[in-house]
Amino acid sequence: MYNGGKNRQLETIHTMTETLRLASHLQPWQARIDQSLKAWLEATVAPQLWEAMAYSVLNGGKRIRPLLVLLSCEALGANPEPALPVACSLELIHSYSLVHDDLPALDNDDWRRGRLSNHKQFGEALAILSGDALSTYAFELLSAPSSLPAEIQLQVIREIASASGPSGMCAGQVLDMFAEVSENKKLETITQIYRLKTGCLIRAAVRCGALIAQASPAQLAALTEYAEALGLAFQIQDDILDLTGSLDSLGKTPQKDVEQEKHTWPWAVGIDEAQKKVSLCLDKALQALDREPLVETHWLKAMAHYLVERQA
Repeated sequence: MYNGGKNRQLETIHTMTETLRLASHLQPWQARIDQSLKAWLEATVAPQLWEAMAYSVLNGGKRIRPLLVLLSCEALGANPEPALPVACSLELIHSYSLVHDDLPALDNDDWRRGRLSNHKQFGEALAILSGDALSTYAFELLSAPSSLPAEIQLQVIREIASASGPSGMCAGQVLDMFAEVSENKKLETITQIYRLKTGCLIRAAVRCGALIAQASPAQLAALTEYAEALGLAFQIQDDILDLTGSLDSLGKTPQKDVEQEKHTWPWAVGIDEAQKKVSLCLDKALQALDREPLVETHWLKAMAHYLVERQA
């Protein structure tokens, strides 16, 4: 007797239960991240600058990258607390990238996380300067006196600098705007854009947590593979949602990629094939976590499911 409908219902219930469990596990750390960011973003001089910085950081983001730092520590049985400044620094860098990404010269988006984007609220000049300040402030926090061994602190700084600079996120942004995509290499080019623009910071988040927890080379390699597969799946899903979501659900203007004629996986192969690729990347990420002995993989696996199955 066919029970497809019942099986799907059970799968939905299981997914909802796991999402609630993950949210419960992450909530204390999300609160710590938000408290730390708020404390670090109190104005000293030029209060209008700090107001613009805080506007884009303290606006209800998912905190995906900082949480991945902490979950990576947990996966290796380490206390995530010493990693908190590193986690928050990644959120500052991510926030700066969104401020600049929304500018008229780039994606020209009026909305971010359900509110006016930074340049619409404060003007382009202050938006540019607040983005610059968030980027440099992140490295001020990363290089501050820390309980981390100096060697590990330097490794973390280099990891994040490489991921966010001309070999990482910034390069991805340039390729996203200017790359010529030939028919026979379109998926290869799009994947490279995704890897640089989005994947590098996700990779850095997971690797920084592993470095702080003093992972073995084999453990670091497994977590890196997890992060790279997750980063690709995350961005493909993001581009699917750009086509299928609304301003209310996404918190930003939908179908911007179509409007700007950007090259994406859904554009190249269609939504159905793009969704299949998301599933393949998810499987690869989960399998990577089983390759080497880790203390706790449940939450990294749950996070992967959440990020690629989300609808907003």
